[in-house]
Formats: sequence, C-alpha cells, structure tokens
Amino acid sequence: MTSQAAEGPETVAASRRSKLTPEREQEFFDAVLEQIRECGYEAVTMEGVAASTRCSKSTLYRQWRNKPQFVVAALRANRRARFTGIDTGSLAGDLRQVARAAGAWSGKDTRLLQALGHAIMQDPELKQALREAVVEPEIAALREILRRGVERGEVRADHPALEYVPAQLFGVLRIRPVLEGAYADPDYLVRFVEAAVLPALGLT
Repeated sequence: MTSQAAEGPETVAASRRSKLTPEREQEFFDAVLEQIRECGYEAVTMEGVAASTRCSKSTLYRQWRNKPQFVVAALRANRRARFTGIDTGSLAGDLRQVARAAGAWSGKDTRLLQALGHAIMQDPELKQALREAVVEPEIAALREILRRGVERGEVRADHPALEYVPAQLFGVLRIRPVLEGAYADPDYLVRFVEAAVLPALGLT
C-alpha cells in the first residue's frame, strides 16, 4: 500500500491544497473578484484567472473544483467589517464616519454586487457567501453603532427610523449608479446622511 493510499483521499486532498501559500491563495481570490467586477460573473473563467495570475489551470482546479466554489471561497476570504472601530462619541459623528468609510469602498463593492446580481439568484451558496462577505459584517457593525447611540440616550430605543438606517445607507449605495451614473462617494454619502438619515433620527 502506498503512503497516499494509507492516508486516504481526504488527507491527500488536504495535502495538495496546502501547497499554496496564503499570499498566493489571496492573489487568486483578488484576481477572480476583480475580473468579476470588470467583466461580470458569467464572463469569468478559471482559465482566465489562471492566465492573469500566471499559473496552470490544474492548480486552480486542484484547489477548487469549479468556478462557483472558487468565487464562494474568494468572497469568504475577503470578508471585511469596515465599520468596526468607529466610535466618535456621538451617533451623528459615527454615522458621518460610516458614510465616509462606505463611500471609500462603494465603487468596488457596488460593482461586485452588480456583477453578481443574476448569479446569486441562481446559486444559494454564492448568495450566502456574498452576504457573509459584503453585507452582514457591515450591518452588524452599523447596528452596534446605533445601539451605542440608544445607550447614550441620543435616540429612543423604539424610534421607528432606527430599523431603516441600514436600508437607507445600503440602498443609496446601490441605487445612485442607476439614477445618476456615479458611485456614492464619501462626500455624497455624508451629504445624504446629513440630509436624510440624521433628521429621520432627530439628530443634527
């Protein structure tokens, strides 16, 4: 019996996967997400990613059996909580900082959401991975910011506008490119927060 046979197929597969360094794996993930932003999900191929990262197709297929698995892994590896750490001491100040942070990455993330729009409706795992990577971390951090504002007494816990703040912010990120042909940059989002979100909460 060979050593591979003794180890079993799962151990062998894990050994093959471990040959990639974390840095090289992240290079693949960055490449596939950028190609999705530029070309759309349907146009991206494993062969194209292999060419752009100067590796063999077999390297990618050894790690991930198909494109959906590859993209799911890339999304989960790029999970970010960009609002974590925002704490200016006031809810109004925090929401302005959230607007600046969201505006700084809105182009990349909005393009990714747009490019994956049809695919995520067809693939539940891809949809969940997108939520885990792009949506849920920011929603959780934003709700924590709102909770602190309630604890400080800046807004009532039962204020009817509280539950709609995430929809306001993430909605404008998605819809501005459709309405105006431009992404919601930091200046635009700060103006939006000051004109629409803060007044809805009774803040200035």
